[in-house]
Amino acid sequence: MNTKSYFFQSFSIVALALVAFIGFKQILPDKIFSDSKLDSKNILIDSLLLESVAQDSLSLDDDSIAESERKLNQQKIVFDETEGIEFPAETFEDYKGYQYLISFYEKLYQLEKNPQNKVRIAYYGDSMTDGDLIVQDVRTNYQERFGGNGVGFVSITSESAASRGSVKSTYSKNWKTQSYLNVKRPTSPFGVNGHVFFANDKSNSTWVQYEAGLNKFSTSLDNATLFYGYSAKTGKVNFIIGKDTIKKSLSPNNLVNTLKVSSGSLKAFKANFVQADSIPIYGFNFDNGAGVHVDNFSQRGNSGLPISMFNADVMRAFNNSLKYDLIILHYGTNVLNYGTKNYSWYEKGMTKTVNKIKESFPGVSILIVSTADKSTKYDMEMKTDSAVVPLMKAQKHYALETQAGFVNLYTLMGGDGSMIKWVDETPAKANKDYTHFNQRGAKAIGNLLYGQLNKGYEEYKKLREKRDAEGTKPKPVRRAKPDSVSVTTDSL
Repeated sequence: MNTKSYFFQSFSIVALALVAFIGFKQILPDKIFSDSKLDSKNILIDSLLLESVAQDSLSLDDDSIAESERKLNQQKIVFDETEGIEFPAETFEDYKGYQYLISFYEKLYQLEKNPQNKVRIAYYGDSMTDGDLIVQDVRTNYQERFGGNGVGFVSITSESAASRGSVKSTYSKNWKTQSYLNVKRPTSPFGVNGHVFFANDKSNSTWVQYEAGLNKFSTSLDNATLFYGYSAKTGKVNFIIGKDTIKKSLSPNNLVNTLKVSSGSLKAFKANFVQADSIPIYGFNFDNGAGVHVDNFSQRGNSGLPISMFNADVMRAFNNSLKYDLIILHYGTNVLNYGTKNYSWYEKGMTKTVNKIKESFPGVSILIVSTADKSTKYDMEMKTDSAVVPLMKAQKHYALETQAGFVNLYTLMGGDGSMIKWVDETPAKANKDYTHFNQRGAKAIGNLLYGQLNKGYEEYKKLREKRDAEGTKPKPVRRAKPDSVSVTTDSL
């Protein structure tokens, strides 16, 4: 009897569990588990993102979020004039913030008048810009119109080196690499690319080799210049150019030091580092010294938050040589996957990031590029991921709060359901992960980004010429602010 009793008890428990599972399954969220397996190879998630998600306990109910959005969409954003120029008022829904790009536009204006001038852009991104995708097309558009030759700053090692067409690079496998994605306290400060490299293998040669790419305006390595950091010890580097070897000393006396490989144009060269184990190495810069140059600082798995760890003194030292006019922050891909629609924690973190950029690169214009559309399967049907629009609005919000320009990539590519169209159309412009663009799509996105920036520039020229014609005396620069409605970082 006891045996039968235990049997029926066990059977009852299993049956009840099965019924409960079927019942609860009807009310569970659509996305507990991913519908597709992710390839974890080379995928990094920055530690600051994980900490921000874990530590932020703020949660707003749906009604509060909806009310905040309603107030925000109704507000009129009025700008204070800068140097006698004032762009028309905007709404939050259509916010682009050209007013905050005036210093960048003025540099373009001066370059257009004097082709010997120089304008430089730093483009920070995640896997969307891996392999110079999107960035190389923004670069080409600018160089086509304003002049300039070269791919800009290139790191010593890179996950996407083999797939990048704008410059070819190979390197020895014994470099010690520290990245701002997974190291909080580097041996030496991170470079402008978010990395620092060490040739600390005394037993084997540590080297890097570059070859000009095939892309338009990057078929030569102009004014190749090494950037390296401070160390108490000196070192040496041997540059191999064709059959010639040029031996040079490294004098790491300053926070950031430079060493020119050649004043002319090269097709390729190899750098062997000798007795340089304690010297932080950052990378090489290639540009012809005039026109527009765009540096691609992409990093897979990046949320943008690690930029807040930059050493401002080191960044200012980089800027003394590179002289940036615009910094673009293009993130979102790695922020969508945390089961939340409340991105106030991300707003706070990215506000800190933008403020660090302002401290590190005084006077630079800043542009925020939002997340693109991404599709996820709900009830066996692919739809725009429910987190895309909330994240995009959060990005727009901190762009406004920090006085940065804004590109709404989600609406620019077509809005709701657009990623599905980009994947399904022939020929396809996006990959089957419904997240990343292929080369064809990346080119289209690069052209769209340039198009919006250029539209702002053309408007700026008209306003500038009107100011000059009227003889308007520029007023002191003041903080531009939204009219009527106060905007705070936890509004959404």
